[in-house]
Amino acid sequence: MKNPSDERGGSSRRGFLNTAASLGAAAAFPTVIPGSALGKGGVVAPSERINLGVIGYGPRCKYDMGPMLAQPDVRCVAMCDVQTQRREEGKERVDKHYGDQKCDAIVDFRELLDRKDVDAVLIATGDRWHGHASILAARAGKDVYSEKPCAMTIDLAIKLADTFKETGRVFQAGTQRRSVPNFEYAVNLAQSGKLGKLKTLFASVYTPALVTQWLPSQPTPKKDVIDWDLWLGPAPWRTFNEAYAAGRWRDHFDLDAGVRLLDWGVHTVDLCQWANGADETTPILFEPAETRITAKYANGVELVLDFLKTPFGERTGWITALGTCPVRYVGTDGWVETGDNGGLELQPEPLKAGLKDLPTVAHNSGLDVGAHARNWLDCIKTRGKPAANVEVMRNSHIACHAAALSWLLGRKLEFDPTKFAFVNDDEANSLRSRPVREQWRI
Repeated sequence: MKNPSDERGGSSRRGFLNTAASLGAAAAFPTVIPGSALGKGGVVAPSERINLGVIGYGPRCKYDMGPMLAQPDVRCVAMCDVQTQRREEGKERVDKHYGDQKCDAIVDFRELLDRKDVDAVLIATGDRWHGHASILAARAGKDVYSEKPCAMTIDLAIKLADTFKETGRVFQAGTQRRSVPNFEYAVNLAQSGKLGKLKTLFASVYTPALVTQWLPSQPTPKKDVIDWDLWLGPAPWRTFNEAYAAGRWRDHFDLDAGVRLLDWGVHTVDLCQWANGADETTPILFEPAETRITAKYANGVELVLDFLKTPFGERTGWITALGTCPVRYVGTDGWVETGDNGGLELQPEPLKAGLKDLPTVAHNSGLDVGAHARNWLDCIKTRGKPAANVEVMRNSHIACHAAALSWLLGRKLEFDPTKFAFVNDDEANSLRSRPVREQWRI
């Protein structure tokens, strides 16, 4: 069986376009629960409890669930996955946490959405399902925390935002770095003018890749093992291969949100959007090169999506000790860089004075998702807008998708952020959406 990494690269992009238009720290997560919500012994009153349904129990869900189960005002009541082994594993984890057998195991997420006792859902499927499941959840009256990338295309990101506006539901994108102190600190420096006039933003991203060969067909398992049709969902039909179900769907265009670029880009580009005060817009120009994609905002600030050969960034100019998903903001009077280990590097020297009191939240500690989930839960109660609300998600995802399309097409693209369309480019505009199987049109 071929390794997909052997098939990556940009050499066949044009040909493609021509043929296809539990955590140990969980108990320590910070929570802010109003005293009025607590009953005897500190137990959350039923009227204040949020009943959670989970859709998709894979590696990312396992990470998210620890912080969510630790919240005293959350009760997970249903676990949904099309793979029996994963579904049963998820239910077992929830039941063990609560010390009972009350978590229901469900195959079809639509059954979960029909339940009146489910207030909100965590969606942690593969990319192909995030947008569709979120839209259907909102229409069913559920609030949503969706793993990223939240939408497979530009048009789906727009549809997702419109749906949540129409339904009044609360949406939080799983871009949890918006709730992490070191990233917040760096953004504050950029927005406060302490770096001078902002000039260039650097977002680290994986080197784009496109798999053009599919894995060989294998016999489709019985539905009591995996519901393969439901696993594919909106994606075009593909024959079964066990590697896809195990997670090797990434980089295959029909199943992946965007040539690997959105895997990190939805985090790092999102942080750059935030630093530039550009949450309500996108860049207006995207130009690909061998090791980067350069974008430009209407205010003149440049955004560089820098391709990294490894997760820790073996490219000139990056401070590799700062960990994964690094970002760098450069102004006329200084710069700041930060990443997932919780640290910061910055100049000039006087700006470091505020670092001594900054809490360190390292990636994979669970504290990042804990704070982000808490923000979502609080907004469910107040009906406020979370840190990574649906409008924020829409624009940062559109910026990533536009950059990915510039790489796929191999040319400069001009984008109108008010019309959400490429300027005078029918080919690029045709790629704002993708084919969807008829039964999943929304």
